[in-house]
Amino acid sequence: MTPDKLQSLRIPAESKVRSQKSVWLIFLLIALATGVTLFFAWPREADKVRLSGKKRSETAATKTETARKPATVAEPASSSPNPAQASPGKTEGSLLTVSGYIITRERIELSPRFMGTVTWIGVKKGDSVTNGQVVVLLDDSEYRARQHETAGRLAAAQATLEKAKLQYERVKTLATISIESKQNEDDMRLNVAAAASSVKEIEGSLQWINTYVDWCTIRSPINGVVLEKLVDPNELVTPQSFGGTRGPSTALIAVADLKDLQVEIDLNEADVAKVYLSQKCKVSPEAYPDRVYDGYVAEKAPEASRQKGTLQIKVQIKNPDDFLTPELSAKVDFLPGEKK
Repeated sequence: MTPDKLQSLRIPAESKVRSQKSVWLIFLLIALATGVTLFFAWPREADKVRLSGKKRSETAATKTETARKPATVAEPASSSPNPAQASPGKTEGSLLTVSGYIITRERIELSPRFMGTVTWIGVKKGDSVTNGQVVVLLDDSEYRARQHETAGRLAAAQATLEKAKLQYERVKTLATISIESKQNEDDMRLNVAAAASSVKEIEGSLQWINTYVDWCTIRSPINGVVLEKLVDPNELVTPQSFGGTRGPSTALIAVADLKDLQVEIDLNEADVAKVYLSQKCKVSPEAYPDRVYDGYVAEKAPEASRQKGTLQIKVQIKNPDDFLTPELSAKVDFLPGEKK
């Protein structure tokens, strides 16, 4: 390529300089856009007025909409996390409110004293019983036979005693006139004593047999209600082992007095200081929260449960009625008062 052609292709120096007008124009447009943005973004008092007016409009619309709703429609209340505090009938001013279970103060399970067979049972679950009422009969045929046998032996022993007494009286009379010897008199006197001891022995055996015959008749020891019927006729039953678990045929029936009820509570150790013996309480069954009963702290366990960290408390219910059912839950309010 020739130098002339290279010189023709070279860019002049004055053409390499960029025009400063276009650069200033770009900066001016950017500044203008920024100013407009700040103008609309900057908060002003008029905006607050407009926003407050909008909120008032929305509030008025909400009230109008609420007024148009029927009066019978109500919003559901939020459930309380503590059912005992949210339930009706809670006594105001109580120191503590806890839940427990209604129990009978005494539950009695009637068990036979010996192995036997049930011949008759006269009650069922839920029946009322009175003190001394016959509820179960056991088979007593074997003991009746022994009773007759022992009664016969006793009659024979009593006859032997009577004969010995007659002989002794004769010998004693003859000994006074020296017809019988003193030795015969002593022998007859000892025969009378031996016959008398034999009579006492047999009388004891007969009393033992009569006791077993009486044990064949099972009576209720209290006025109460049958909680469970545990046997049926012709079923073999055995005595309950001390300290062992109750088998299917070691108890006959379970009875309790439903007029003597308590509420059993496992009290958290953090609340033990708030409860004391004879403290007044209000009891309300969960099934009937509108019913409230007077009560008082009757028992306080001498030992706590380490596993659960609780102390067992029993609240005696005054004047219970048919609305209180054992093993259902109840709410107890412990009332303030002077500790005795």
